[in-house]
Amino acid sequence: MIKGTGIVLASMVFLISTAFAQMAPAKIGDTSKGKALVNDKGMTLYVFDKDKDVPGKSACNGTCAENWPALLASDADKASGDWSIVTRDDGKKMWAYKGRPLYAWKNDKAPGDTDGDGKLNGAWHIAAP
Repeated sequence: MIKGTGIVLASMVFLISTAFAQMAPAKIGDTSKGKALVNDKGMTLYVFDKDKDVPGKSACNGTCAENWPALLASDADKASGDWSIVTRDDGKKMWAYKGRPLYAWKNDKAPGDTDGDGKLNGAWHIAAP
């Protein structure tokens, strides 16, 4: 009976740790401008001021989306806490942090780069943790 309990507990720990891993699609990383949310490759993530005009949606589509790739979510991803998932105009899903959709910048070349900060007349900002 004790062995069986240990297996059940181990399984629960695995499932819980897997769930937590899915809940945080980005992590906190160091950039040239301080701490920021970064993707799994360490690339800086950004938020777009125009997304405030359409809560729960992305205002960056078409050419904008080519320049600012979304932090995509899969159909199986589940959000919780500060994390949410929004559906884009093209039907793809993307991650949002505290209601703000998250994007990378195509011209950032290495982890920690922040070339996208302040672009488009100051409409793009580093995603702060």
